[in-house]
Order: sequence, then structure tokens, then C-alpha cells
Amino acid sequence: MPKTIFQKIIDREIPAKIVHEDEHCIAFHDVQPEAPVHVLVVPKKLIARVGEATTQDEATLGHLLLTAGNIARELNLDAGFRLVINNGPHGGESVPHLHVHLLGGRQLTWPSG
Repeated sequence: MPKTIFQKIIDREIPAKIVHEDEHCIAFHDVQPEAPVHVLVVPKKLIARVGEATTQDEATLGHLLLTAGNIARELNLDAGFRLVINNGPHGGESVPHLHVHLLGGRQLTWPSG
């Protein structure tokens, strides 16, 4: 299977505006933002989608959410933010590599789409 665009960013084959990196994940600004702040938090371990995660991925999944919350604080999203995980074609998934969208910087509406 060819590398996903996120694996290429992790491997520094494609540039990205990185806001966070640790041993478990990387976070960077989305190149097609849907809000003034749109950061993707991506595990370094390839998990295709949340629906395919296993109990062995529990720590990674928790780490992604905690990291997203920390980034939101660092980016001063005190008025609120949204976390989104898409799963499968009908869920809006465009890259088969699990990632959390961190959206904020404006009033977000509901339903989202």
C-alpha cells in the first residue's frame, strides 16, 4: 500500500506547518482550512480509521484527544472548539489514516453537514 499524505508529512517528504510533534503524533495546519483554526492531529502509527482501531490503540486514541485539547489551549481557543473524526466515505473521510480535526476561531454551527 502506498504511503498516505500524512505518512509523507511524518517522514518529512512533504512540508507542513507543524504546531506539535511528539513520539506518538504530529499536528499541523490543514492546507484547506474549514475554520480560521484548522489543525490535524495525526498518530504516527498508521491506523486507517477509528472504526478499525483495536484495544491495542486505546492509548494512542486517548493521546490524540489530550493533545488536541492542549493545542486548543495553546492556540487560545478559549471560547470553544470542535474535534471531528471522519470514518469512511460517507463520513467524509478523504485520507485513510486516522486523524482528528481541531476546528475553532469562529462560531461553529450545528448540524455540521
